[in-house]
Amino acid sequence: MNIYRHTFAAVCPSDGELIIYRLEIRSLVMIHVEHIKTATALIKKGWHEQIADRLAEILSGDQTIIATHQGIEIETVRLSG
Repeated sequence: MNIYRHTFAAVCPSDGELIIYRLEIRSLVMIHVEHIKTATALIKKGWHEQIADRLAEILSGDQTIIATHQGIEIETVRLSG
């Protein structure tokens, strides 16, 4: 099992707040870190759940994304199977 963790930021389309996201990917296969960095760098704006869906389409593995927005912690899980 490989575990990749990456922090990235995107703007909330509702209120313009810059949100810091913590991404964790668990995968049985290798994922190039460049792919993770590119996939997250392409996300400039979006709602948390939509960002999770987009990354699940692009990257493999089981993914968890955690962020706090307006005092509420949001955690999304996308399973690969």
